[in-house]
Amino acid sequence: MTERAKLTFHDVTLRPDPSRTVVRPFEPGYPAGFDQGETRTQEVVDMIVALDAPELQRQLDGITHSLDENHRDVDALLRRRFDEVAGRITRADRFEDDQRRLIGAYFSQEYAYEAAALFNPSAVLHPDQSGLPDGAVRFVMALRGIGEGHVSSVTFRTGAWTPGGAIAVDDPSPVSVAPIIERTDGDDNAVVHLRCGGSRSISETVIFPILPSQRQGVEDMRLVRFVDDDGSVTYYGTYTAFSGSEARSELLTGVDFQSFQMRKLTGDASGGKGMALFPRRVGGRYAMLGRHDSKNVWMLFSDDILHWEGGTKLVTPRYPWEFVQVGNCGSPIEIDEGWLVLTHGVGTVRNYCIGACLLDKDDPSKLLARTPRPVLAPSPHERDGYVPNVVYSCGAMVHGRDLMLPYAVADSFTAFATASVDDLLSVME
Repeated sequence: MTERAKLTFHDVTLRPDPSRTVVRPFEPGYPAGFDQGETRTQEVVDMIVALDAPELQRQLDGITHSLDENHRDVDALLRRRFDEVAGRITRADRFEDDQRRLIGAYFSQEYAYEAAALFNPSAVLHPDQSGLPDGAVRFVMALRGIGEGHVSSVTFRTGAWTPGGAIAVDDPSPVSVAPIIERTDGDDNAVVHLRCGGSRSISETVIFPILPSQRQGVEDMRLVRFVDDDGSVTYYGTYTAFSGSEARSELLTGVDFQSFQMRKLTGDASGGKGMALFPRRVGGRYAMLGRHDSKNVWMLFSDDILHWEGGTKLVTPRYPWEFVQVGNCGSPIEIDEGWLVLTHGVGTVRNYCIGACLLDKDDPSKLLARTPRPVLAPSPHERDGYVPNVVYSCGAMVHGRDLMLPYAVADSFTAFATASVDDLLSVME
C-alpha cells in the first residue's frame, strides 16, 4: 500500500471569538407593498430629531460608552456613518453634531463576525520580514469568519514560522476596524475601494459583505503573493461572493494590507467557486486554477486578470476519497520540480480530505503526479463541528523544502501542520 506523507501537527489552534465585533452599516426598509410612502430611514431620523436635548444626550452617551469598550474613534465612526446615509435624509445639513452622531448610531450594527466559526485559512509571506531570527519567516493569514445569519466575512492574522520548529500566531488586537468603503457606480458590478487606515495592525481589518453579490458572504479567500515580471509584488485574493442564491468569483487586490480593491471576475469560468491564481505569470500570461463544473480542477490562462474563459480539465476524480469532487486547496506553489498544488477530495458521507499533485513548471496544464492517498483526512478527535468530516485549506506556504499547512476542521476552527516537500513528492505517483 502506498505510504502517506508524514505530517507534524502543531499545538496551535484558532477558534471563533464572539467578543471580536465590527461596526458595519445597517439600514431598515419596508417589504414590497409597504414602501409607498416615506422611507423608514427618514421616519427614524424624524423621531431622533424630535428628542429633547437631555434625552438625545442620554441616548448618545449610552451608545458611545458601549462601543468604546471594543472600538476606537467612535465619534468619527458615527459621523462617517451619518455622512453615508445623508443623501437619503431630507435636509441633512440642518443637524447639529450630536444629532448627526446619534443618527449614525441608529444606522450602524455591531456584528460578531467570527462568533460561530473561524476556518478555511490561507497563508502568504508577510510584506515585512525584518527583525526575525535566522531561518524564520513572517506570514499573513486570511480566514473565513461566520457570524449571525451564517454570513461570512474575511479576517486576518499574522504570525511567524521557523521550518523544523515552531509556528506562532500573534494575538489579534481586541479592536476590529471596518474599512472606509468607496465604490464606483454600478451596483453589483461596482469597483469597491476599501481603505483600512484606521487599522493599526493587520488583525484589526475585517472585510464584510458590501455588494448585493456578497449579501450572504465573502467566502474562502485564497490569498497569493503575486510577483510580476518587473519584480513588483501584489497581494491578490480570489474569493467566492455568495448572494444567498448565486455564487460568483471576485478578486481582492492590495499591496500593503492597508487598502484594497474588490472587483468581479468575468467570463464563463468565473461563475463558480474555488478559483486560485498562480503566483506569477506563466508564459507571459496569467494562470488560474478553477472548478467551475463543481467536479474537476481546470487549468485557465488569460491576458486579463479579471476575465477567464474556457480552460481544460487538469485533475479529475480518480481515487475513492475524491470520487464525488476534486478541487484546489489554494494557489499553486512553485518548487524546483514544478508547481505543487494542494487539493481537496470529497468521498463517502461527504468527507473532505486534503491531497496534493505536481504540475509541470513550464506548462502547468500537464499533470505530472498526484497523491493516491489523502495527505490529511478527518481524524476521530478532529471531525466534529459545524460541518462534520471536513478538513480543508485555502492556501499553504513553502519555505525552503518545508511546507506549512494551515487547515480548517469541520468548518469550525483552524489548526496547523507541517511537512517535508521531499516526503510529499515521494508518495506521489
